[in-house]
Amino acid sequence: MKPVVPLMLTFSGLFSAAIQAEVSYLIDLTQPLHHSASVEVHFPKTSSSHFTVNLPVWRTGKYQVLPLADSIRSFSAQDEAGEPLPVVRVASGEWQVELAKPTAVSLTYRLHANQLGERVAHIDETHAFLDASGVFVYSPEFRDEAVTVSMKVPDSWQSYSGMEKGERAHSFVGSSYDVLVDSPIETGINEYRQFSADGRDYEIVVWGEGNYDLDKMVADLTKLSGQARAIWEGYPFERYVYMVHATSGASGATEHLNSTIIQRPRFSFRERKDYLGFIKTASHEFVHTWNVKAYRPQGLVPYDYQNENMSELLWLSEGSTSYFQSQLLLRAEVISVKEFFEDLAKRIARNELTPGREFQSVAEASVNQWASGDGDYATNHSANIYSEGFLTSLALDFSLLDETNLKHSYRDVHKALYRDHRVPAGFDVSDVKQILRNLSGEDYNAWWQAHINSPLSLDFSALLKKAGLKLEHSKDSKSVPYTGMKPDSSLILTQVLRDSPAWNAGIVTGDEVVAVNGLKVTAKGFGARIKDFKVGGQIEITLFSDDRLKSVLLTLGEQHSGPLMLKSVKKPSRSQKAFFEAWLGIDWPFDRKGLLKS
Repeated sequence: MKPVVPLMLTFSGLFSAAIQAEVSYLIDLTQPLHHSASVEVHFPKTSSSHFTVNLPVWRTGKYQVLPLADSIRSFSAQDEAGEPLPVVRVASGEWQVELAKPTAVSLTYRLHANQLGERVAHIDETHAFLDASGVFVYSPEFRDEAVTVSMKVPDSWQSYSGMEKGERAHSFVGSSYDVLVDSPIETGINEYRQFSADGRDYEIVVWGEGNYDLDKMVADLTKLSGQARAIWEGYPFERYVYMVHATSGASGATEHLNSTIIQRPRFSFRERKDYLGFIKTASHEFVHTWNVKAYRPQGLVPYDYQNENMSELLWLSEGSTSYFQSQLLLRAEVISVKEFFEDLAKRIARNELTPGREFQSVAEASVNQWASGDGDYATNHSANIYSEGFLTSLALDFSLLDETNLKHSYRDVHKALYRDHRVPAGFDVSDVKQILRNLSGEDYNAWWQAHINSPLSLDFSALLKKAGLKLEHSKDSKSVPYTGMKPDSSLILTQVLRDSPAWNAGIVTGDEVVAVNGLKVTAKGFGARIKDFKVGGQIEITLFSDDRLKSVLLTLGEQHSGPLMLKSVKKPSRSQKAFFEAWLGIDWPFDRKGLLKS
């Protein structure tokens, strides 16, 4: 009980103002050196004899159970008179407070926040990023009640959130815990700008030093943010916050109710290819504000913070978001047609090098997402809700355009989902099929079974031809030998593609390559050594497999060097050009010679 008294004294001034809210959260961030903070939570009077308190076991945007409650120590409870209450921890993210009589309940605990890369919580001398799922406990009894978060921070810090500001500095208010858990807070030393687009207010707050150009970021985000009307009618927010971490050792992003957190290496903004990574990520999370936050599958409505939230439509939530992200940027002229084509060609090429697409459907991958991993096994035996979900969305878009003579596209599916199935309604497979029937007049059961309930197999050449496009390898591309295995810097194989030459020769992940044709090979020179041979030739690979030396004969396969490219077909027809324009919402981009217009 000793830590409780100073904590109560520390927050005495804040508590009197925050106690007016139904649920009050108070966090002291003034001693951030070791990633720690003190937290106090006040709940209104309850008559429960066993008052349940939870910390989520996962955070929204990451479909994986996480050990979030491990960050909590010195957990204690007091009644409204300040007397201690018995607490029993009954699950990884659940505590029960024993009550002898009705009373308000106050909780105190220490928080360790050093999960920057997980985008859960991070506290240091320059800032704090707080996602409530890993910071603030809640009670199911008061989940729907209004909340206030008050923070005690160093004098030089500034605080931002998608939530509305409270009456005091560094405080925010929300209508429920669901709003709090989906509205992270960024407080600290940061750069900040405001801008507007299409009648909505936007903010960008950047923590960390780096080679970013804030003026360019604001200009491009303004263009992007104005393109939402290309898909949806209306906005689920009045104000939106782009939070950016320019840092080291962390990358990725997470969507939230009216904000996003984007993490990029601090020196990955200047070069065009790096900047494209940032702006595409920003677009992806912006699309999520509708697709996932405003409407989402029934398995995720409402969020169950203590259990896995299963759905066979996660491919639509994630893959379709990936599908739309570059389209909005293209319409906004933030990326060029050439850059759009390069991205699509890379996705198609990656699909061809993912044997798991033949093993698992996107529906099955969606259900499996909570148990999914990565690495060699995933590549060989799993579809990906992002990658294959993107291509499924492409196929569905082209099907709708075909069936409706270009009157409707996949954008209209998402327009209908936002209009008719907004949270808390949710939607299921039958709802999506009904929308497809309403738009096209066709029954999509057979199409769904062939493309979504079965492993995805697409004829990309035939598909893209509808839009006047063809796939080609670059002019300097040539046929090169292919093994289907990938060594790391120690020549230990981290990947062996299923049905590749290496796979068929009996080579497995974890084997350590020693020599090729009896001569020692290095990790740096392995790829060049393979190019010394001809496609179809046979080579001897010497390796350690489970610490035993062995040699295998491998027949080299064939692949093309250089990237796959999208180009115009020769003499595209009017119907092909019309299809292209209906698909992407831009004019036909090629001149009469088939070259991209500048």
